[in-house]
Order: sequence, then C-alpha cells, then structure tokens
Amino acid sequence: MSFNALGLSAPILKAIEEQGYTTPSAIQAQAIPAVLEGQDVMAAAQTGTGKTAGFTLPLLERLSQGGPAKSNQVRALVLTPTRELAAQVAASVQEYGKHLALKSTVVFGGVKINPQMMALRRGADILIATPGRLMDLYNQKAVRFDQLEVLVLDEADRMLDMGFIHDIKKILAILPKKRQNLLFSATFSPEIRQLAKGLVNNPVEISVTPRNATAVSVEQWLHPVDKKRKTELLIELISEGEWEQVLVFSRTKHGANKITKLLEASGIRASAIHGNKSQGARTRALADFKEGRVRALVATDIAARGLDIEQLPHVVNFDLPDVAEDYVHRIGRTGRAGATGKAISLVAADELDQLRAIERLTQKLIERRYVDDFMPTHMLPDTTLDTRPIKPNKPKRAKSPRDQHAGAKQGSGGAAKFSGARRSGNGAKAAPKADVTPGQGMRSKPLAPARRNRKPRPAQD
Repeated sequence: MSFNALGLSAPILKAIEEQGYTTPSAIQAQAIPAVLEGQDVMAAAQTGTGKTAGFTLPLLERLSQGGPAKSNQVRALVLTPTRELAAQVAASVQEYGKHLALKSTVVFGGVKINPQMMALRRGADILIATPGRLMDLYNQKAVRFDQLEVLVLDEADRMLDMGFIHDIKKILAILPKKRQNLLFSATFSPEIRQLAKGLVNNPVEISVTPRNATAVSVEQWLHPVDKKRKTELLIELISEGEWEQVLVFSRTKHGANKITKLLEASGIRASAIHGNKSQGARTRALADFKEGRVRALVATDIAARGLDIEQLPHVVNFDLPDVAEDYVHRIGRTGRAGATGKAISLVAADELDQLRAIERLTQKLIERRYVDDFMPTHMLPDTTLDTRPIKPNKPKRAKSPRDQHAGAKQGSGGAAKFSGARRSGNGAKAAPKADVTPGQGMRSKPLAPARRNRKPRPAQD
C-alpha cells in the first residue's frame, strides 16, 4: 500500500514525498482512513512506528477542507504531556502541512506567555498544547473553542493517568460536546482503557503490536547490582563499552542531577533533563545530545516523553520505574523505525516488585547478566513469569456527603445515638468534636448511628 491509496490530497502527498516516505506504517495505514471518516479512534502502537503522523496527516487533510479559524479560536486541539512532545508534534504539523494554508501554534509552560497570546490572536487551525499552559491561556481569555472540531490526546495513557486526569477533565468541560476524539499512545493499560472509553464515542480500536509488548528490535537485559554501586557500574559500562550516546532514566529529578554530576566528575560529558529545568535548558541539553557534544542524557520519565532521537543505541534504566508501563515507554526510545538498540537495567534487590510488575506486563522474563566486579551483596531473587491477566482497577468514586438520619434531624429534639466515643487522656469520655467549617464558625453535625462491631477509636490526647 502507498500513501496515494489513503485518500490524502496532493499537497500533503508532496510533503510526505519530500520527507522521504513512500509506504505508510501499520498504524498509519489503519488510523488515517478511520480519522478521515470522522470516527473516534483509540490507537496503540510502539513508539517510533509513526503514530504521530498517524493523526497529523488525516488531521491536516480534514482541516484543509474547511474554513479558517477566527481570532483566538481553535479548530483542532492536540494535548501532550510534555513540552518536548508538544514541540515534536508541532514540527510534524509544520513539515506535513507546509503546502497548505493552515495556521498552527504550539504553547507550553517554561517560556513567556505573552508571545503565545499574540500568536493566538490570529486564530489556530491546529493548537498543540500542554494542559497547564492551555488552562492559563483559557483563563486569560486568550483562546476559545467555539470552532473546535477535533481533540487529540497524544501519549493518552500518561495524559489520562491519575497525575493528569483532573487537568483533562477541566479541559473537557470547556470543549464543545460535538467533536471527534482521537487517543494515540504507545500503550494502553487496562485502567486507562476504562477511563478512555468514557471519553470517546464508539471508537475504532487499533493495535498494531501486542498490548504492552516491547519492540523486538530492542535487546534487553539487566545487571543485578547493589544500589550504592549503580553509578560506578554505569560509568564502567559507558567507558569500557565506548558508548558514544546513552539515554539514562532516573526515577527522580534529584537523582538525575546527582547522576549527571557523578558522570561529569568521571570525565563523561552529561546533561540532565527534567521538569525543574527551564525550557531553554532542556532544549540545549537535547541539542547537545543529538549533536554529540554530550554522551549521556539523564532524564526523568515525564521529561523524556516525546524525545525523538534517531539511531539511539543505548537506553539505561538506572532505576526501574514505579509504573510498569513506563518501562515500555523508556526502552521505546531505542530500536525505533526498524533500527536496533539495547536497553539495560541496573536492578537492586529492593526493586524486585517493580521487576515482577514489568515482566508480568510484557510477558517476558528479562535476561540477567552479572558483572564480575559488581556482584551484589544483596542478591536479586529469581523471578517466574506471572501469566495471570491484569485486571483493571475500578476508578475511584467521589465521596458523597453522608445522608442525615431520621433519628438525628435538626430541630426534632432527639439525640443521635453513637458508640465508640473518643476518650480523653485520663480515660474519661470526651464530648464529640463539633464540625467546623472555615468562615462559618461552629455548627452541629448529625452523627451516624452506631454500627455493630465498630472498632473503638484510639485514645486522643
């Protein structure tokens, strides 16, 4: 199949040809027709398989058929979890839409907001944004959504994860109900699927790889090692292996800074990239890494989303991630678009639970390789493959106010019965604490009736 068979117009086909592509990837071949038909889509594909073009190309095609965006209006909104991913998507829109009369704008935090407000005054056919900066602009009346036709959530698993769900709900509340919804991601965990299905209408589900599988072009193994010797082993691997380029993942920002300093002290040029860094510093660090001025780029999971580095040979998990799906995202930075890569994890004994979760998710035991001079004092226990299906967690329901009980109606003169009363430090029963609402003073609040076998509350001073 060629791009000519997918229903794309001549200006877009010309841009694709100029980029050197002739045949669509599997995700593009399935997603582009569905998006052009106006259907809602949930698509899962490994990082590096062209999923960004999978929504960018049909989005440009659809928008090119309509009228322009008015001042401060947006016709298509693409939400991404990080600045780097927003910039990558914006670049894709520019590349494939350069022969079209469409306007696109990218907005994210870490830079001044005024230039972004000025850019939105002319309207945007496509707006690529991170959630926080988008809400800032909306609250300042710099962006409106009356003309919105399409919503895209890129890296949807992370966007809809608990850390982003509140921002997403705020944004959904201000968007028109009638719109096309596209959710693209490298993986969809069961709980994320449950949440996502509440946002899309009869979606076309596309999966071109086994769920949560890792790319076959990536060779994976782990080195059991004591936690205190991880940095020493990392330096050994980079130096002895003569690695020219390696992306190192740290679980925390503080850890990323510490690893970077120790690598620099050993003579290995390194830079850190995480949320506390300014956008300028992050952009410079990435440019230095791509151009070979820096051998090691140390990143946190969120900061690494959207990093597009061609032919990246090595990825190192200095710490295993707390969320197993993040492992798939991490190692997806290497072995992209058919290239080969190596993913090495440095695993201490206290990371056994994370290792088991990763192996259960990917349904693959990770090969262990011991390094003679770094044999761990605290051995990493063996693991066996857990083949039980992973059940989705039920979404947490908001707590509703307690119903007032008939026996405790205000003004009835009756008293509510209760048990398990608090006791003061001397053993005497203490009066129940009144409910206090800031700004309203003291008010009485009916108490729930006694429940059988209620455990007594601990004594309070």
